Amino acid sequence: MNVQLDELRPVPSAAEQAEAQRQLELRQQRQLAMSDTRRAHVLDAARRVFAERGVEGASIREIARAAGYTAGALYSYFDSKEAIYAALLAESLDRLQADVAAARAPRGQAARALAAKAQAWFGFYARNPRDLDLGFYLVNGLAPRGLTHALDRALNERLMDALRPCEVALEEMGLPPDAAARENAALFAHGMGLLLLQHTGRIKLFGQGAEALFVQYVERLVERFDPATAAGSTKQRDLFAE
Repeated sequence: MNVQLDELRPVPSAAEQAEAQRQLELRQQRQLAMSDTRRAHVLDAARRVFAERGVEGASIREIARAAGYTAGALYSYFDSKEAIYAALLAESLDRLQADVAAARAPRGQAARALAAKAQAWFGFYARNPRDLDLGFYLVNGLAPRGLTHALDRALNERLMDALRPCEVALEEMGLPPDAAARENAALFAHGMGLLLLQHTGRIKLFGQGAEALFVQYVERLVERFDPATAAGSTKQRDLFAE
């Protein structure tokens, strides 16, 4: 059998194979980091465009221009402007969940846990009005237009995950699950109403502060279902203390 010399290839050693694999993984990591950076840049640009024009008024071309890319380049990351909007909302909900998870209360003190977790989500939206806009489709005419039912449901579930600790605390205070769910919904509705009043500046009509009113609401909620705790350690001045 004739063998051409150029058909002969040296067999790499185990060390050489390991080094080649390491270099490949490093290249992949650099490419992934670059992709993540570009994706984050696109989302930042989209956030600005949506804030100015809403979802229906925005376009892929405008978002691309704001990001400094061509419209075709954006399709490497997102297949539609609605997908970009959903990604922004998902990222917002991740940060909301992180804030709620970081809010701590002494073990076994359900009233303090309720206050801490409620203040966490209220404070998140008070500090980040753009996230409030995203979460309630306020840049999209109060409706999740363009989002599929499955995607809308998934995003709603992520929001509920951030609110569920308050419901758990209410159950630990002795409420049955259905009552805890109702009170948690009322708590969220009250907080969102205050945030919208603050966000639009209408709270000034009443000469009140949204945060103080929210503190008062949570305090009254505790008094209704945990009078002993409310009469003891849970006073307004330290309701949200660490």
